Amino acid sequence: MSSFNGTRIALLEARMSGEIANMIRRSGGEPVCAPALRESALENTEEIVTFIDHMAHAELQVVVFFTGVGVDTLFRVARELGRAEELLTALQNVTVVCRGPKPGAALKRLQIPITASASEPYTTHELLEAMKALPLQNTRVAVVHYGERNTQVIHYLQARGASIKELMLYEWLLPDDIVPLRALVADILALHIDAVVFTSQVQIRHLFLVAKESLSQEELAQALNTRTVVASIGPTCTATLREFGVIPRVEPQHPKIGHLIKALTDYLEGLNSN
Repeated sequence: MSSFNGTRIALLEARMSGEIANMIRRSGGEPVCAPALRESALENTEEIVTFIDHMAHAELQVVVFFTGVGVDTLFRVARELGRAEELLTALQNVTVVCRGPKPGAALKRLQIPITASASEPYTTHELLEAMKALPLQNTRVAVVHYGERNTQVIHYLQARGASIKELMLYEWLLPDDIVPLRALVADILALHIDAVVFTSQVQIRHLFLVAKESLSQEELAQALNTRTVVASIGPTCTATLREFGVIPRVEPQHPKIGHLIKALTDYLEGLNSN
């Protein structure tokens, strides 16, 4: 059975840190948890009310969802407003597009039909490919963003002649307590961390933002390239790492947590056998 053999592995995940940490422990590793972000709900009830009004009056023909959190948050607020059934009925009668399995699962739980969905590895590129067959000229499209605005999708829709209604439900911020992140930067530079697992691009940006406080961004990139094994969950994370000058050594064939941990295990076992 594969084993990390006591390897110290840093995790920057917030929502799933416990689950991933348990996977590492079961494989003989020592997880070091330093959450790199928090999801903060935006105080924009009026915008959500307007969005539901547009949906209820059939003023939108296409709705794009990026995340399961976005779907769940929208319906949570709609329930608080007493308008969940109204929103559900409207979404069941428009073209719904989603980026990958997480928003897809949230939509299926609500019995909302999905017209188009991005294929693996579930990046913006695959989402745009999934929308190519949709008639978008003079179509009113709603884009329900995730923790930040996806300008690439907006520019694509504008170029296709769509009119766009954007909705932001939450934003990604640094954790309230960034001491663990500061400690992680110091541990990486001191060679106390064997591997780092990145599961989202914002984790990378926030880690380097904290490193900037101590003017150690370049040193951090060098350490991640030469002494610490970097594992990236997929192409979007990898592209962001490269922007900071880091080349990950591990990226699974499928962008899923289980595949990522297995790929990291195999890589480290290969190193130890040499």
